[in-house]
Amino acid sequence: MPPNSSSAAIYSTTKTNSSSTSLHLQPFSFLWLLLFIVSLQVTILLMARAVPFYNRRTHFPNPVSDPCSSGRIFIYNLPPVFNQELLDNCHELDPWNSRCEALSNGGLGRKATGLSGVVPEELIPAWYWTDQFAMEVIYHNRILNHKCRTMEPDSATAFYIPFYAGLAVGKYLWSNYTTKDRDKYCEMILDWVRDEPYWNRSDGWDHFTTMGRITWDFRRSKNEDWGSRCIYMPGMRNITRLLIERNPWDYFDVGVPYPSGFHPRSDSDIFQWQHFVRNRQRDTLFCFAGAPRGAVKNDFRGLLLNQCMNASGLCRVVDCAGTRCSNGTSVILETFLDSDFCLQPRGDSFTRRSIFDCMVAGSIPVFFWHRTAYLQYQWFLPNDPKSYSVFIHRNEVKNGTSIQSVLQRYSREEVKKMREKVIEFIPKIIYAKPENGLESIKDAFDVAIDGVLKRNKEHEQPGYKWK
Repeated sequence: MPPNSSSAAIYSTTKTNSSSTSLHLQPFSFLWLLLFIVSLQVTILLMARAVPFYNRRTHFPNPVSDPCSSGRIFIYNLPPVFNQELLDNCHELDPWNSRCEALSNGGLGRKATGLSGVVPEELIPAWYWTDQFAMEVIYHNRILNHKCRTMEPDSATAFYIPFYAGLAVGKYLWSNYTTKDRDKYCEMILDWVRDEPYWNRSDGWDHFTTMGRITWDFRRSKNEDWGSRCIYMPGMRNITRLLIERNPWDYFDVGVPYPSGFHPRSDSDIFQWQHFVRNRQRDTLFCFAGAPRGAVKNDFRGLLLNQCMNASGLCRVVDCAGTRCSNGTSVILETFLDSDFCLQPRGDSFTRRSIFDCMVAGSIPVFFWHRTAYLQYQWFLPNDPKSYSVFIHRNEVKNGTSIQSVLQRYSREEVKKMREKVIEFIPKIIYAKPENGLESIKDAFDVAIDGVLKRNKEHEQPGYKWK
């Protein structure tokens, strides 16, 4: 064999053997590569498990919460005679004075003056001289802009009747008007609403309205009695009624806070006001703002005034005889801001606006009737009355119990704790200024509407329909 042939043969054999070996090694290399990758993944997993849980940043999709999960509100478009015409004729609503200024600014009234040095300067624009009977107008303006308002009645959980019942009856409560005059507007609105298909579908159980006076102004049982008989009329029985004073034994009456003068413009206003009243230096143990009822036998207010004046400088009195305590003066606000406790007897009825003026100022209310607050405003006040108030039965006072002695038994720490509870609940007892409400804090209006929607949602369950 020629030398070159031999070399070629050897090269050919070597090449063949080399190719054969390479082909046999490829599967093993792949297997090792696979094992390496798996082991690396296991190592990474074990290392990840060794990292404390709170250092991991796991991202889960946030569920979108429905702000209207309790339902939506349909607002009836009433003829103007039931609301707007009453405002347009505001000078006729009171037999003695025009009500136009009191009902201006969407029911908030005229801007407060004379508060410089009394409240923080930057919060003065949040104060108004608000009328205690303006609630219907305030609620109507707010609900028109409510996030859960619907224009489709078929999708509504609640139906709002924007009838200004309190303004409509107000002028007829005095002078020589007849019972027919007092009942006229309520009869008209019930005739109107009973023609609506959604009313007839439920007989009114999913409807609600605002009545900006106390319930007793609408509960005349005999012709010679006070007020209208609106609540006793056929058709009104199943409507949820928001009132500044309720009948505690009527499920469809809901007590809501009287409008006070503070109408915050933002969450920041709330926080700043809470800080202000929390840190306020209070130099008086207790106070009483009110007028005696000279014509009333054994007048309880007279007893409170006497105890206050005889408290050796520990009680501050604001005698509201005449017009000293009318809207447009800061004297009551200053008194509440300077006092640890404020005495809250019943007013002309069981409740009085002063309860809320007192609490907004961070003063602790002292009650003498359970019906003054505890049986009235359950949606808005703490569940435990002792956490934010003092109760002294009126009979104890009549029998000589010293209010001063009772209040002096509370330690400074107990007073501080009770005041903090009052301050915590301030947002729930005021009405914010913006028609869309505050940024994140719920005010009295929000609490009331949430409550109506929740109870209507419950009514949809078996056994809850009121027919």
